[in-house]
Order: sequence, then structure tokens, then C-alpha cells
Amino acid sequence: MLSCKWAAKNFRIDINYNTKKVRYNILLIANGEIMSYIPNTDAERNQMLKKIGVHSFEELIQVIPKKFRLQELLNLSPPLSELELTQLVNALASKNIDTQKFISFLGAGVYDHFIPAAVDTIVSRPEFYTAYTPYQAEVSQGTLQYIYEYQTLICELTGMGISNASMYDGATAVAEAILMAVRKNHLKKAIISSAIHPEFIKVIQSYTEGIGLELVFCDIKYGRTDIANLADKMDENVSSVVIQTPNFLGNIEAMNELEKVVHSNPKTLFIASVDPVSLGILKPPSSYHADIVTGEGQALGNNMYMGGPLFGFFATHKDMARLMPGRIVGATVDVEGNRAYTLTLQAREQHIRREKATSNICSNESLCTLAATVYLSLLGKDGLIEVATQSAQKAHFLANEIASIPGFSLCYPETPFFKEFAIHCPVSAQRVIQDMLNKHIFAGVDLKSYGYDENTLLIAVTEKRTRAELENYATALREMKYE
Repeated sequence: MLSCKWAAKNFRIDINYNTKKVRYNILLIANGEIMSYIPNTDAERNQMLKKIGVHSFEELIQVIPKKFRLQELLNLSPPLSELELTQLVNALASKNIDTQKFISFLGAGVYDHFIPAAVDTIVSRPEFYTAYTPYQAEVSQGTLQYIYEYQTLICELTGMGISNASMYDGATAVAEAILMAVRKNHLKKAIISSAIHPEFIKVIQSYTEGIGLELVFCDIKYGRTDIANLADKMDENVSSVVIQTPNFLGNIEAMNELEKVVHSNPKTLFIASVDPVSLGILKPPSSYHADIVTGEGQALGNNMYMGGPLFGFFATHKDMARLMPGRIVGATVDVEGNRAYTLTLQAREQHIRREKATSNICSNESLCTLAATVYLSLLGKDGLIEVATQSAQKAHFLANEIASIPGFSLCYPETPFFKEFAIHCPVSAQRVIQDMLNKHIFAGVDLKSYGYDENTLLIAVTEKRTRAELENYATALREMKYE
């Protein structure tokens, strides 16, 4: 028998553990009233069974075949002390390999950019460390202010007129953009470049199933969207065209030329999904007349281990504000005339009648957007340009080094890319990945799982990678001597 008691004024917690019966009893006693943390005593269970008209728990579950029922107690290890549990968890965690121990060239949507220490320090402050939506403006001014500043930064980055908050990730953001286009022009066909992230495509398919929207996929040529093929698929029924740049393969799309094809139908909306870091050196989407701009924001101050949650950004023209999903924070003044912030648009089903809602997105991703806000504020314009420039230059350096190794070649040698590129290996990409792990290197992403040739490897390079690390990568490949 283990018994533990903790008490304060008018408040007590009793914990009892019986090893023979394998039963816990945890009671909260406040002001003399007993409230069990483990619900359903025997008496309570009998009362509930009687209420629903059965005599036993066995009778209640008789529809479940016995082979699917637990026949004996779970073989659980004895309880551990706090110290023992900490030691166990640390031992298990030490078996992982991560980007602190290995050099990362992983990409395909999540990237190993440098994050200043100030980002996590600010994000971890208790007044910010919550995902709860700031419904009560009078007690949420700090949260509302940084969301407002985040929206402003996204507008400056993309060149668009208005930005929202609370997109789950880049995939849901682009899916929401497609639905928004339908609300705008009431057309029921969307053309999607096959060069966008395959996981984005899956989310789009899930989002649009059941609404009568036809999805048409545009071919890839030389690692980019085939402009001629897009032109062939355009007609008066196309609601939107989705292009990602840099695309899933890392290549930079010819957005100006694509825009001309898209807007050959004045009603069609041009949706651009972009890497925000690339906008440090590439033209903003407003320059090529994108109607809606989305993207994955993880690269802006969020660690790689946040494979969920991430956050998506979403920007468009001001005249389409009421068609947008998510939330918009606006600036106003309080009763004393001081600057204040409030939620000016909440388009989810909870806030307006169901059928008039523009989105079902409800979880608040603003903690991740706070990281992006702090990150962009720390870097400033010049800092973002430097991150983008170094990422691009180092990626091209490594690409040239790999292309000089016998048996290895660039999949799209004539196509411009930003910080990510695909290579063809003399053996399977999986074998290269496994061999490079022995060198403490995450070599990249095997594209076989995304429907590409098994010998295709996707490599991402960020500003974090040093020249020595890049040369070490190339040297390691040379030493493999694949036949």
C-alpha cells in the first residue's frame, strides 16, 4: 500500500495505491466535500447501469466479441519515482538522432534555419504561451497586438493588402484559398500544378470533396509547371489556378508568364503558394498580380520539431476581406481614445450562422505566428535578404559539387532553384540516406515516397550550413564509390 497526502487550507489531496488490486484512488477534498479524480465508483457504475436498463457491465458490452476484449490485467511495470521516471525518459530520448547531433539537409516543407535565442525566449513567456483565441479584447491586448503586427509583416512580405491569422499550415492555407475563390466567382473548376507539394494536394482533395469542385492537374516540364499545358486546360469555368514557387522540387516557377495564362480568364483567381524566406530575394507575389498568397510559415522562426503544429499564412486584396477564412485583428481606439486592438473578423462557423461561415478553422496558431513576428522583427529587411541569399548561394555551391561526382547528376540542370534541388543518384536514394547517416548527415528526402523515381533525392540547404559541412557532404558521397 502506498499512501500520499498533500494538504493546504480547506484543501487536501489523498492518493492511495493498492498493489494487490492494482487500483488507484485519488480524491480531491475541498471544504470538506469529496470529489474523486477517478470517476465511477462501484456504486456509481451500478446506478448508471440501472439507469440505462442493464444489470452488469458484461451485459452492456456483450455485443463486442470476446476475442477483442481484455482478458487479463495489463502487464504494467511497477510505479516509478519522479527521479526514476526522469532518468527513463532521458534514456529513451537519447536514442533519437536530431539536428543537434547530425547535420541536416532535410527539406520538403520543413527547414533547418537558424533561430535567434530571443525568439524562443519571448514565445515562452507565460503571458504568450497559450493557443487560446483572444476573444476578450480587454484582457488580450498584447496577443492582439502581435497578431496585428504579424498580419502587417505578412502584407509587407507579400505586397498584398490584407492578411489573416490562424491558418493551420501551408496545406490548409492553399486549400482555403481554393474555397475562397469559389465564393468569389462561383466557378467549379480548379487547376493545380502537379509541382506543388504532394501533401498539399491530398489536403486540397479532402477539403474540396463533396462540394462539386473539379480538380484538374497541370503537367510538369523540366521540373516546373508546363505553361503550354496550363493554357490548354484553361477555360471560362476555371475558378482558380494554384502554383507553388519555389515548388516541391525546389524550382522557381515562371510566375509572370503563368499569370498571363491564368488571367486570360478575368474571373480566374491566381493563387500563389510561396516560401516566405525566398521573398528576401525573389519578387513579391503582388508584382506578378497574384490574387491570393499562401504559404508554410515554419521557416520563420519555428523549429523543425514543430512538425505539427506549423502555421500557414494567407494574404489577398482588401476588397476580398469578407471572403477570407480565419481571423483578422484590427486596430481601433478605446473609450479614452487610446490605440487598441480587437478581432474585427471571425469567419468560422462558431461566430456566424453555419452556412455563412467561410471556414471551419478554429484552433489558434498565433503562438507560431508570434515566433514568426519576433523572427522577422529581429532580422529586419537586410537580415531576411542575407538569410535568403546565403541559402541560395550555398545550395548552388553544393549542387555544383554533387554534379561533379561520377554517377550523380542534377535532375533539372537548366532550371533555376532557390535553396532546394533534386539529384539523381546511381543507387536508390534510400541507400544513400542510410549510408550518409553513418557519416552523421541527414542527406535529404527520398522522393520515392512521393511518387518519383527511387533514385531521386531532394536536398535542402539553409544559411546554417557552413562551407566545411557542404564540402564534407560532397566528400562523403565521393567516398561511397557507388557502381
